[in-house]
Amino acid sequence: RFRIAGCSDSDGEDMYALDGEEMWYADFINKKGVEPLPSFIDHISYVEGTYESAESKQQTCRQNLKLRRKAMK
Repeated sequence: RFRIAGCSDSDGEDMYALDGEEMWYADFINKKGVEPLPSFIDHISYVEGTYESAESKQQTCRQNLKLRRKAMK
């Protein structure tokens, strides 16, 4: 299992995957978590609050991005 998370000034990504298959991702436009697994497999549901945690991590990421830009100037 692995996680990809990152941000820019205008966009962000937070996604969990297993064996190369996307299992959950944060849809920041529609403000919800998405489990894109097909209906014919056993669903793995993430705990309540996973999306809210992803939003919080995006805010931290953007703050860190600003700090790094300032430090590099």
